[in-house]
Amino acid sequence: MSAVDTTTSATAARRAPSSRGHVVSDSIAIVWRNLINIRRNPELLVFATVQPVIFVVMFRYVFGGAIQGSLPAGQTYINYLMPGVFVQTIVFGALTTGVGLADDLNKGLIDRFRSLPMARSAVLVGRTGADLVRNFFVVMLMCVVGFIVGWTIGTDFARFVAAFLVILAFAYSMSWVFAIVGLSVKDAETAQAVSFPILAVLVFASSAFVPVATMPGWMQGWARNQPVSVVINAVRYLTIGPSPGLSAASVPKAIAWIVAIIVVAAPIAVARYRKAT
Repeated sequence: MSAVDTTTSATAARRAPSSRGHVVSDSIAIVWRNLINIRRNPELLVFATVQPVIFVVMFRYVFGGAIQGSLPAGQTYINYLMPGVFVQTIVFGALTTGVGLADDLNKGLIDRFRSLPMARSAVLVGRTGADLVRNFFVVMLMCVVGFIVGWTIGTDFARFVAAFLVILAFAYSMSWVFAIVGLSVKDAETAQAVSFPILAVLVFASSAFVPVATMPGWMQGWARNQPVSVVINAVRYLTIGPSPGLSAASVPKAIAWIVAIIVVAAPIAVARYRKAT
């Protein structure tokens, strides 16, 4: 056996245990690395929280009076608004996944990760996991802001927790979508530019801020059935309770969308990671 073959076999032997037995530890290491990056760049977290706070204040006190009249009887606009702001926040926050991966790819960090004896899946799992942790704290802060401006829970604590988990699960699924974007472009600026049209169509053509019934007829089909609206309606049902336009059926629909997005997007993201240069 040649020296090259011996070296290759030794490298493979070192990598094999990591790939099979240390996926969790490798992923946790990448999660920690990304969280440290947020700590070193706190403006990332500040921007992620300031924008939704502005949305809450603006829609609550500027547009709330005009939109209140279009809501079903018994609903207040702040209770209608907050689930939309939660989902809008985590959808825009998912952009961080794509931008971060594109930046790592542009700087050659992805190639360095590939050269290490670590599980290949750890890079993507670690990135999406770190963004899930970040979203947890962002959503917690938004809950506090919501309560300050008059948001109330019309159900019980168990359903409130369920709504919180649905929001985080959807955040995790959207991180995989934008991971595909980040691994398909060459730099962070391009990732951000490519992502914004997707974000705009998902968030603003949804039930996040206004009832779907007030939209043009040709738009209502998309706005009512796309994943952002379905998840928002599920969160509204879990925090407001049964009311016109809200039913328990929205919750399994939201879960189905979340599972479908992960099942489709995660393998594509992994494939893009393997081909990314």
